[in-house]
Amino acid sequence: MKKLKILDELMKIVEGLKKEGKKIVFTNGCFDILHLGHIRYLREAKKLGDTLIVGLNSDNSVRSLKGPNRPLVKEKDRAEILSALEVVDYIVIFDESTPKNLIDKIIPTVLVKGGDWREEEVVGRDTVEAHGGKVIIIPEVKGYSTSALINKIQKAS
Repeated sequence: MKKLKILDELMKIVEGLKKEGKKIVFTNGCFDILHLGHIRYLREAKKLGDTLIVGLNSDNSVRSLKGPNRPLVKEKDRAEILSALEVVDYIVIFDESTPKNLIDKIIPTVLVKGGDWREEEVVGRDTVEAHGGKVIIIPEVKGYSTSALINKIQKAS
């Protein structure tokens, strides 16, 4: 998995990309069960710059956000699945409940979140905007969410 990086490795890459004038796009999420909504979201995020970095919530982080029965898919497996997507350039796993520390270090040109977020609520917005970057909200793909998919599977069982 060449795309999965620890933060120190990623910072060296980001530094080089910035020197080349590349536009860094950052997004984050659990990506517990990858579905069409995720694919469309990541495609749109990639269009906003040259390099797409995905901050992936660790298993501990997902549990703290979603409850003891999540994630359904382990972090290394989720990272490998994401790394198979051509639109994703790099993945970094984080253990906190928010990607604030990552964003403060990476300082992306564009910070992307899904349509279930309001711009003023986006974690890291202050850092990105203070450095001349912008926050973009990509509309949700209606009918596609991991929680909805889990409910559908449970009803079918």
